[in-house]
Amino acid sequence: MPQPLPEALIAELTAILGERFTQNPVICAQHGHDESHFPDAPPQGVAFLTHRDEAVAVVRACSRHRVPMIPFGAGSSLEGHVLAPQGGIALDVTGMNRILAIEPENLLAVVEPGVTRTQLNGTLKDTGLFFPIDPGADATLGGMTATRASGTNAVRYGTMRENVLAIEAVLADGTLIRTGTKARKSSAGYDLTRLLVGSEGTLALFTAITVRLHPLPEAIAAAVCPFRTIGEAVHTVIEAIQLGIPLARVEFLDERAMAAINRYSHTHYPVAPTLFFEFHGSASAVAEQVAAIQELASGHGGTQFLWADKPEERTELWTARHKAYFACLALRPGCRGITTDVCVPIARLAEALLEARQLIDASGLLAPILGHVGDGNFHTLILIDPNNPEEVARAEALNEAIVATALRLEGTCTGEHGIGLGKRHFLRREMGEEAMSVMRAIKAALDPHHLFNPGKIVDENSRELFSPNIL
Repeated sequence: MPQPLPEALIAELTAILGERFTQNPVICAQHGHDESHFPDAPPQGVAFLTHRDEAVAVVRACSRHRVPMIPFGAGSSLEGHVLAPQGGIALDVTGMNRILAIEPENLLAVVEPGVTRTQLNGTLKDTGLFFPIDPGADATLGGMTATRASGTNAVRYGTMRENVLAIEAVLADGTLIRTGTKARKSSAGYDLTRLLVGSEGTLALFTAITVRLHPLPEAIAAAVCPFRTIGEAVHTVIEAIQLGIPLARVEFLDERAMAAINRYSHTHYPVAPTLFFEFHGSASAVAEQVAAIQELASGHGGTQFLWADKPEERTELWTARHKAYFACLALRPGCRGITTDVCVPIARLAEALLEARQLIDASGLLAPILGHVGDGNFHTLILIDPNNPEEVARAEALNEAIVATALRLEGTCTGEHGIGLGKRHFLRREMGEEAMSVMRAIKAALDPHHLFNPGKIVDENSRELFSPNIL
């Protein structure tokens, strides 16, 4: 059990934030819960931040008292990133939700970390620009940056790694730093921006993020195409990528996932392995892309294309896809989901998916498959009764086997969800001890007392970290 918060710290945080610092058990419980299967782990207090100066002051106070800090956004993590197993203070940035600048001429925006992707795109609607990263949940840009999020558009527009230009952040001792510029490229020193993108709240607290924007396409077409088998669907995608067809989105759902979204979203798609497509570009370019994909799909047994030509039809199609996670959970009321997140080289995708399906069938567990197959990333959502130890053990063994397959195929244990609490041992297996030592050295240099999000990524051993002694 963590030690009680120092009374001096409580007094300092109250002086800085007033009623926006709380130890209310209900609010703490809300900040110790996410969408992962891990047990809830509430912080000992919650600091609701509203601007950069408060963030600096709160971090400095916690640093002086050696109290852990857990950055918190929308709480939609699937790997336990926002949980506080060692206590401490949750730094809630949802009140830091101002869009600081939109520069259409530079194709960029500067936002605070609590801005959500839908909020940003709503503000951009009259500019002819949009922000393309869409992980499904209405996540905050801070959380998306911290986990190096991607989503359905990544095959064309990249991930947060490619779409973050600069970051303003508070280090563990309260130092405010700025990384990157508004320039589209730079060779100036170590790439600290890329270091912080994907750091999962373990190195710094973000206070502002500069992101790339993209022009809205002239024409958009979307379609759903069912296939007879998983292999036929996936080989269609592999050939499309290898031929250089510029797909904007291509998503795969197996028949179990399709049945789930039909029930949950009241749609009527065929219950079969299915690809969701979207094409962006000029009207002529989109027509060429559509023709090429139709020819590939028909050669692999694609039975029909169901088109969504109107904006409201496309919205309905992608809303159903984005709700697939909750749709699959609804297949087994009261369950929790263990979500795998492997990513493999595109040429090995069919092999990885088919082997994952064989492992699922052998396990006897209910685990729909879905994913962003245009970049080799797919998920299985293993539905479990968290109160059944035998079932949990089988699910963990299945997860291990799917990750082992991905690593054997020269892939990764996580394409977009991050490491968090759940994948630390997979990270060691993937990276090797030498690379892990480098990561630990970086953590020790920037956060020597392990105050930011302890227990995550490189903090492999749970231990009491805070002391009544101050610096």
